Parts: sequence; structure tokens; C-alpha cells
Amino acid sequence: MWGGRFERGPAAIMEEINVSVEFDRRLAEQDLAGSRAHAAMLARQGIISPEDGEAIVTGLDQIAAEIREGRFAFSRALEDIHLNIESRLAQIIGAAAGRLHTARSRNDQVATDFRLWVRQACARAEAGLAALQRALLGQAEAHADTIMPGFTHLQPAQPVTFGHHCLAYVEMFARDKDRFAAAAARMNESPLGAAALAGTPFPIDREQTAKALGFDRPMRNSLDAVASRDFALDYLAAASIAAVHLSRLAEEIVIWATPSFGFVKLSDAFSTGSSIMPQKKNPDAAELVRAKIGRILGSFVALTTVMKGLALAYAKDLQEDKEAVFNGADALDLSLAAMAGMMDDLTAVPAKMRAAAEAGFPTATDLADWCVRELQTPFREAHHIAGAIVKRAEELGVTLDQVPLGEMQKIEPRINKAVYAVLPLEASVNARVSFGGTAPVRVREQIAYWREKLS
Repeated sequence: MWGGRFERGPAAIMEEINVSVEFDRRLAEQDLAGSRAHAAMLARQGIISPEDGEAIVTGLDQIAAEIREGRFAFSRALEDIHLNIESRLAQIIGAAAGRLHTARSRNDQVATDFRLWVRQACARAEAGLAALQRALLGQAEAHADTIMPGFTHLQPAQPVTFGHHCLAYVEMFARDKDRFAAAAARMNESPLGAAALAGTPFPIDREQTAKALGFDRPMRNSLDAVASRDFALDYLAAASIAAVHLSRLAEEIVIWATPSFGFVKLSDAFSTGSSIMPQKKNPDAAELVRAKIGRILGSFVALTTVMKGLALAYAKDLQEDKEAVFNGADALDLSLAAMAGMMDDLTAVPAKMRAAAEAGFPTATDLADWCVRELQTPFREAHHIAGAIVKRAEELGVTLDQVPLGEMQKIEPRINKAVYAVLPLEASVNARVSFGGTAPVRVREQIAYWREKLS
């Protein structure tokens, strides 16, 4: 397939390092689409005859059916998916197949195929994130009033609702969707027609092929078209950030599912047991999501490392771009599906959440705020008063709302019985009515907002 320059085939080790069809066969659908668009354009421009153009498209359709049905014979000797398809096309339609590569190089061909594939990966990620958001919204809706401890430093901080907690991830995953959408928009330019690196003397119509493949426009510089892989890095960067969010949620599920917390239960569908300990029920799906994030981050680092030292235009190093992206995309797609399944499957345990929220004096800030409002105390002084009352409650072994008024007045004589109205958990949660706050009324407003947005 290389032509007359070479007298002998490659050494065995050269074939081993050079062959890519084992992994780039995943580009078959995109390669066929690009070839159909290119053939139609060549015929329309009079560069090949209409008869040859029709024969090429018919042959490509047959190859598509063979691949779809598992009847296509992939050959390592033909290196990659592109030459495998071209060789099979020659078997089907004869010499006319040789005209398909007119005004085209494997360089712009693979760049086009890969952009098409990554664009679809962005769309899959957006759909997966939306499914996960809907699962989180379902939990938020069911638990807009369910009180749990909010944490800082993994220590009880202030009471929040489980619904509010779930909505935090809805927000994160919305930004992730935006990143994938922006990446897809940036990459939506066609490299096809850039040829090897300098363009082509044939009178091609790059606008036509770009439109046929769903691109917004052709790329403006032929060197950039064949040499750039920032579109793949863009995808992996968005995937890496989404992966971090997935890992954080997975970590919380692992913690929440431990008997020490007991905030949630996972069914048998998303748990496994132990080979030796009969009592074990492990949240392995969450643990595996947490671990698979390393594959995604690793893919971004791997491709960045490939790209960092490449002079323009094409170099064979770029063959290493696909496995990194394929591996990262596989891990992301699976992790999104698993996380959405877990959030749908998860059962919250409100009693455990509330019991944990009652520990650690989480309404101490409400006590300080009351001193600011009712006693006109500067906040720093109010903070000191509340801290001293917390210390006394700890000595007495009671919660803040159980500290006798006399004990509070020993610390601040102006405190009166009205303070008890702000110390229960419900009072604390209901008071957080600022926009974006945890008050159930605000949580339900945000649920309604996201229901409409996701519909």
C-alpha cells in the first residue's frame, strides 16, 4: 500500500510496533463516513467520474455491513483501519477504489475520523452526566427535608439536608456537561482536504465535505489540521474534571455505607460480598468508580506527553493518541453509568443521618448568630460566647438545646429563653433561606429549576 519506494516489507518488530488496526478499528464508522463524503465531493467536483463515485459509495456501504455483522477480515499486514477498508474496497469494486484517495492523505483522513469519534464521545458524556443528574434529583426530591450533618474537615459543621447535598453534585455535573459541550463546539471543524500537510492542487470543495460530516466549517490551516490533537486533550481535560467529581461522590458513598456512618444502603445489585467474611457487603461499584478515575487522569497525562515535543506537522507519534482517548472514554462512560445506577439504587437512612447531625454541636453557629442579632454582640465576641457554651455542654454531656438557661447565663447573663428557638436542627436548617441555602424551601426551588432545565 505504500507504493514503489520500498522493495521489501517491514521487519517483524517494525510491523509489531507500527500496526494499529487492533485499536483503531474503532474508527471504522467514522472512516467510512469520511470516505463517503470525500467520494461524493470528488464526483461532484468532476475529479472522479460519477460512475466511480457511485461504485465507491456502494462498496463502502457493503464494507459497513460486513463490519457491523462481524464478517470483515481485519489484517495486521495492512497496518490500520484506513488501509484495511481501502484494500477491501479494491476487492469489491476493482481499480475504481484507487481513486478514493485522490486529494486525500492518511494524515487528514485520520484527523477527521478521530475528530468525529471524539465529538461523539463528548455527546455520550453529556448524556451520561444528564442521567446522573436526574438520579441525584430523584434523591434530592425525596429528601429535601432529611437532615444530615454538613461537614468541613470531615467533622460535623452545620446541619444541611440530604437533598441539598445531592444538589451540590447536580451543579458540579452541570459544569462538566458545559465543558464537554464547549469542547465539542471547539473541535467541530473539518481537517478533511488538508491532505498530507500542505493542501492539494485538486479543485476540492472542503465546505461540502465539512457540511456532509456535520462540521461547522473546514479548518483554515492545513498544517494545524493534520498536526493538532488539542481537541482530544480538550475532551480528556473535561473528562478528568468530571472524573474528579465522580470520585468525590464515590468516596462519599463508600463512607456513608459503612456501619460507622450508616447514612445509606446499597442493594445487592451494586454491592459484593467477601470470600471469607460472611457478614460483608461492600460498595465495590463505588470503589471501582473511585479507582477508574486514575485511568482517565492517566490518559490525559499520556496524550499531553505525546504532544509536548512534536514539531509540525504530522509524526508517527500521533498514532499513540487513540489508545489514550479510547481508554479514558471507556472508563468515563462506564463510571457515569455505574454512578447513575448507584444513585438510583441508593436508599437513604434518615434516622442515622439525623443522629449524626445531633452530634458535634452543629447549631453552635446559630447560637452565635442569635447573640449578634438579639444582643447586638460583635460576631467575634459572639463566637467566643458560643464556644464557651459548647464547652460547657460537652462537660455536661448534653446537646446545645439541652444546656440549662442558668448555665448559659453564667457565660453571658443577657441570654434569655428565646435562644432555644434557634438551637434545634430543624430551626437551623429552615433558617438558611439565602439563595443557594439548605432550607427545604430553597432546595425545592432548585429541584424545580433543574427539573425544567434537564427536561
